[in-house]
Amino acid sequence: MQLTQQHLILSAKQAFVLSLAGIVTLVSTFMVFEPKISRGQAAVTPDFRIRQTITAETSFLVNPANVTMVGSIAGLSGGNATGTTRYVVRSNNATGYYVDISFFDNPGPHAMRGDIDGGAQIRDYGGDVAGQPSFNLTASTAAQFAYSNYSSTTSDTDDSFLSNGTSACNTGITQVIGRCWKSPSTTGFRIIDRNTAAASGATSTLYFRVRVPSNPNPIPTAQTYTATATLSVFVQ
Repeated sequence: MQLTQQHLILSAKQAFVLSLAGIVTLVSTFMVFEPKISRGQAAVTPDFRIRQTITAETSFLVNPANVTMVGSIAGLSGGNATGTTRYVVRSNNATGYYVDISFFDNPGPHAMRGDIDGGAQIRDYGGDVAGQPSFNLTASTAAQFAYSNYSSTTSDTDDSFLSNGTSACNTGITQVIGRCWKSPSTTGFRIIDRNTAAASGATSTLYFRVRVPSNPNPIPTAQTYTATATLSVFVQ
């Protein structure tokens, strides 16, 4: 009887030791493989974008100023007078911009009219060639008012005011001050045509000319004459 009890106690101790060893083995195995099991593969989400649009901005950095013509013109013996005004366009538009000029002219064709007597006028230049500027100022028996455009960067100037350098405008790549003259118009006429941005500003100058021949017909009355022009800038 005593041997049987001792045998049972020994068997129980052995079973406990084996059970404990099994538990330690399982815990050790879990500790080794648990990081791999718990982490697995990271979830992948779709790519996404963050966008912001910068709008095009084109404006006159320097507006054209009023012009006082320089030169003495007598009503009977005639004469010439010229005037200039500078303007600067600034633009961040990658494809550039263009500038049109138009004149208040009602009734026409006389953009330059008398300040005292609105019925008195200096005739719009009559030397256009098929609606384009002429090379040099074409003479007339009447008083005439014309304009031209010149840019610091030749390629900014519309082709209408470029010449072949010798005889014709609206052709060639030459830009010379006082060569290509245009008649004023109530319809916008393009004077600048730029195909790149001008972040720091692009400078151009408008030239005006009044010519009165000797013994003009009709004879302009003695007073001051004024023309009003508008510049408009558009993105390309």
